[in-house]
Amino acid sequence: MTDSNLNQQQWVDFLKKVTFFSEVGKSSLLQLCKNLTKEHYEKNDCIIQKGDVGDAMYVICEGKVKVHDKDHLYITLSQSDCFGEYALIDDEPRSASVTAMEETTLLKIGTTHFVELITADRGFAQGILSVLIKRHRELDIIQERLTVSKRDLELANSKMLGLINGAMDAIIMFDSNFRILLANASAKEILENEDVIQRNILFFMDEESAHLLERLVTEDLDGEGKSMNTYLPKVVKVIGSKETATLNEGTISRYGNEKKSFYTLILRNIDERLQAESKINSLTTQTQYLQEEIKELTSGYGIIAKHRSMKKVLDLIEQVAHTGATVLIQGETGTGKELVARAIHMASDRNEKPLIRINCGAIPENLIESELFGHEKGAFTGATATRKGRFLLADKGTIFLDEIGELPLALQPKLLRVIQEGEFDPVGSSDTVKVDVRIIAATHRDLLKFSMEGKFREDLFYRLNVFPIQVPALRDRGSDVCLIANQIMGQYSAKLNKEIDLLTKEQEKLFLDYVWPGNVRELQNLVERAIIVSQNGQVDWESIIPNPTKEQSINSETEVDYIFTSQEWVAMEKENILRALRKTNWKISGEKGAAMLLGLRPTTLTSKIKALGITRPV
Repeated sequence: MTDSNLNQQQWVDFLKKVTFFSEVGKSSLLQLCKNLTKEHYEKNDCIIQKGDVGDAMYVICEGKVKVHDKDHLYITLSQSDCFGEYALIDDEPRSASVTAMEETTLLKIGTTHFVELITADRGFAQGILSVLIKRHRELDIIQERLTVSKRDLELANSKMLGLINGAMDAIIMFDSNFRILLANASAKEILENEDVIQRNILFFMDEESAHLLERLVTEDLDGEGKSMNTYLPKVVKVIGSKETATLNEGTISRYGNEKKSFYTLILRNIDERLQAESKINSLTTQTQYLQEEIKELTSGYGIIAKHRSMKKVLDLIEQVAHTGATVLIQGETGTGKELVARAIHMASDRNEKPLIRINCGAIPENLIESELFGHEKGAFTGATATRKGRFLLADKGTIFLDEIGELPLALQPKLLRVIQEGEFDPVGSSDTVKVDVRIIAATHRDLLKFSMEGKFREDLFYRLNVFPIQVPALRDRGSDVCLIANQIMGQYSAKLNKEIDLLTKEQEKLFLDYVWPGNVRELQNLVERAIIVSQNGQVDWESIIPNPTKEQSINSETEVDYIFTSQEWVAMEKENILRALRKTNWKISGEKGAAMLLGLRPTTLTSKIKALGITRPV
């Protein structure tokens, strides 16, 4: 090793073989080498004088030195040995002198740069800590070799422990039997125990984390003693003596010899980070939900009303919008009850606040309470984070409870409390939440009859029925059906980039003669289909709009032994599934779901819906 070829990379390779830096990665050592200096001493030159305050440690590149006090020799050191390490952690006078025994070349590591690097580079700090902990276990050997006094050994030990205990991360050292040998203050805090020495570290972990740590150690022991220094592949759950659970990421490293192995586990609590991530995800979900609501607000067709029945509805909207009264909107499926609810909200004093919608019939019974009122973390299986309910999202605004007749009986008293007192308790919480929410409910059912049959609370019905609005069926709105059809045609022709002629008088008669059992929703679907199959701006409306009389005639003329093609069979199956879905208001599973009507399992029906390209109309 000469001056001409000893560059930084060679220094890194050299330091990697030095015991003090053996656990430090090469990238960290390269940063260390950028501020190293090389010093040359002749035989009998004094390198460190006893009593001086040290400002660096040294690594011997070539030559030999002795550590002594006058004529008393403590030890001789040669290539790859280090001395002066205590200068890195204190400014006490040196207890011995160091003198060159022959021509000697040293690498000098300044205290200032070392401290800066151990503070900024976690990998460097971890490597040094591993060596220091190793030295802690080898103090007896050091005592025999250096023959220092008991007081000096205790002082050196306390300095090393001070460095370990001062770390914010939890540092735990254990043997191959998982018995804890050393734990710093941060470790005792998450273990919630001041007396952990000789306790089994696996007892402080949940089953999955204990298995992970046990597997890593077992694999290391079976690996012929190769060094281990790795990040834990999964988050570790630590359970303290007081049952407090914390989630931690960390690293594990091994040191020892062929006969004994010891492990250093460094853990960092990430609970606060996970909570922050959960809050960000919650806010993102809220934002996405509100963006969808805004999109729907700005993409609807509005309410077209020339018929007196629908004009009456608009008059009622104007009357009730500014009052803040609870509104119950009734009408057949697909008549536009949600449009009425949105119109009330937009005409009210709450229009700058959100309109939050929830379909009470589309959410499983075991989840709807959490969806409406929110829940606390751990309130039930799967509740990994606190969640705000729809009522809290609608605070100072309006909540639209669609299909209110499907709300479970057990949950109805809680809704009644919100209406009467403006407060509720989230699932799993004892804290009462106050809200200022305007409630608009909608249903296609006869709630009064439901209440008489015991399927709906009578007191809740009367609290909801403060201001009832009956939305007429499309068949009862006269020429409105043609006006709505023309507007929907304009919307879809622009969307699909197809020019479509408006309805002629003859075509309008087809629309007026049909009873529209699916109301506006059915009209929307038929118009979309018509535009898709249109040719040169023309639509064969006779083939699009169902003609019950014609279909009945065709069916009566159909021979019993007629063989359907595969395409016809698929079309029949699709239409049959659509009828079942319309009849059950697109409810798939459950006692009153489409799957039961069709005699299919819900998962089978879901697969068929996807395969046939069936989508629920907006």
